[in-house]
Amino acid sequence: MPYRLDNELLFPHPSLADEDGLLAVGGDLSVERLLLAYQHGIFPWYSADTPILWYAPPERFVLQPKDIKISKSMRQFLRNSDLVVRHNRSFAEVIAHCAATPRAEQDGTWITHDMQKAYIKLHELGYAHSMEVYTPANKLVGGLYGIQIGSVFCGESMFSHVSNASKMALIYLCKHFDFKLIDCQVYSEHLSSLGASFMPGESYYSLLQQQHFTAHAL
Repeated sequence: MPYRLDNELLFPHPSLADEDGLLAVGGDLSVERLLLAYQHGIFPWYSADTPILWYAPPERFVLQPKDIKISKSMRQFLRNSDLVVRHNRSFAEVIAHCAATPRAEQDGTWITHDMQKAYIKLHELGYAHSMEVYTPANKLVGGLYGIQIGSVFCGESMFSHVSNASKMALIYLCKHFDFKLIDCQVYSEHLSSLGASFMPGESYYSLLQQQHFTAHAL
């Protein structure tokens, strides 16, 4: 049974999560609570009609940047595309697109208005970052965002309004920054095709404890 949070700034140990990863219910999305959560491998995942739900999966779906799979067709696309990747130029726009983009496996979005405000605040403080894909006319057509914990990037969501744009953002993240691990949190077929795989939760949480968690400017 999940732990019910109150005003005290604490979380139960991730090992106490349910089989599906649900660890705690309630609390808030303050900067302090979110930073504490991510530092211990815990993330919020809920919808507008539920209380805040906090997860710590017993197995973590992760991608090691050095192992990212880039298909022959994707390599050709990268060589010939006129799309441009940048970072941290339009964080609020990226998270808004992630929230608004329909997804076949979801009814609505878990990126509520309150979630957007909270992560924009984390971005302003240097903890959250975005990768963005633009057309030559400077139109945003894809991207992703997440939280940095030392050499670990905790990916939250991605979107693509043209073919391969979100893949392009992820490849840019893997190739241009010195991350040891990208936390994809839970399984997706799309990320599996790019090389993500499961990692024991204990190993992931141990790795987090070795990171120096501070604000960064990518």
